[in-house]
Amino acid sequence: MSLRAVTRQLRAPLGAVLHSRPRIPGRTYGAAAQARSVLESELDAIRAAGTWKGERVITSKQGAHIGVDGSSGDILNFCANNYLGLSSHPEVIQAGIEALQKYGAGLSSVRFICGTQDLHKNLEQKLAQFHERDDCILYASCFDANAGLFEVLLGPEDAVISDELNHASIIDGIRLCKAKRFRYKHMSLKDLEEKLKESQSSRLRLVVTDGVFSMDGDVAPLVGICDLAEQYGALVFIDECHATGFLGPRGRGTDELLGVMDRVHIVNSTLGKALGGAAGGYTVGPKPLIELLRQRSRPYLFSNSLPPPVVGSATRAVELLLASNEIAQSMAAKTKRFRNSMTQAGFTIAGAAHPICPVMLGDARLASVIADDMLKLGVYVIGFSYPVVPKGKARIRVQISAAHTDSDIDRAVDAFIQTGRKHGVIS
Repeated sequence: MSLRAVTRQLRAPLGAVLHSRPRIPGRTYGAAAQARSVLESELDAIRAAGTWKGERVITSKQGAHIGVDGSSGDILNFCANNYLGLSSHPEVIQAGIEALQKYGAGLSSVRFICGTQDLHKNLEQKLAQFHERDDCILYASCFDANAGLFEVLLGPEDAVISDELNHASIIDGIRLCKAKRFRYKHMSLKDLEEKLKESQSSRLRLVVTDGVFSMDGDVAPLVGICDLAEQYGALVFIDECHATGFLGPRGRGTDELLGVMDRVHIVNSTLGKALGGAAGGYTVGPKPLIELLRQRSRPYLFSNSLPPPVVGSATRAVELLLASNEIAQSMAAKTKRFRNSMTQAGFTIAGAAHPICPVMLGDARLASVIADDMLKLGVYVIGFSYPVVPKGKARIRVQISAAHTDSDIDRAVDAFIQTGRKHGVIS
């Protein structure tokens, strides 16, 4: 018998076996229908609780004044992380255009294959210089930087001691590591010391905190944290996303503000807020740590390089801050003006002396309705509710920018007073 004939004989029974399984279209349809029902129930519950998060559509560049789809005229923006107003700074935009023209739209590669250009190394060098640390590694976001750090640095014989209100990305990053986990009460030095005592048998211990907590605008007690860390032989890590560029005399962040730059060992921060506002995150710290992250940090190893236009824009933003602290220093007076005016009007403003100014309302639905009414008055703010903040702690998080004028701030306060009286928040 020929080889072709043998093949035909073998193929026939094999095909029968492969195609003999009964098809049950109803089972697949039933699973999809059940999943849809579960998802729709979850969505209905979010709507019923008043915590639905819609997405307004902006029709202009990011800035203190924006266009919003469905709203006419000039809208004041008081909820962007655009702390220094650099998102639409002409020099930052031009640097992005030039990087696009010279280096292209993207690398189509991760860093270690063929995704590292000289502009990536230049930005890393400038960020290390800015923070006065040995070295820097770039990530696609600070969420990735937090996801990629703890797993590499800490093993089963180590311990991580984290503030209970740290950012979600820190919490998720810690979950990925195998270290023993301790959580201390929010900004409580007493409880932190207890956790340091409990973890004394560990090889390495890392105290982890936000420099500024993004929902309340409160600043971590870094002097006390560093004192305890040194007393008990621990390292200190801070996430500086809501501090880099504008806190401290030169805008270096919370550690500069509180005089502990030489006592904080590792800093993670973002390019997506004050430093141009596009995208990207980074870690700065000891050179051996940064080198190890390049070898083992999964978000770094398995994510495409930051696009050249983003790197170009961020580099120019950092250069502006290295050259002058004028923009950073303008924030304090603007923040004080808003906080004082709102407090005098009868509102409760959480935090202290930070551009994050949470207008506390408590009820999720009330926060959402007031935000909608504010937009009708030409001021863009957003209500924050569970799960972004704890239940019963709903608020409108106002964020002051260096791009805001005194007139802008006064107009926003007037709108708050009008809506606050309408809904019985103030008299």
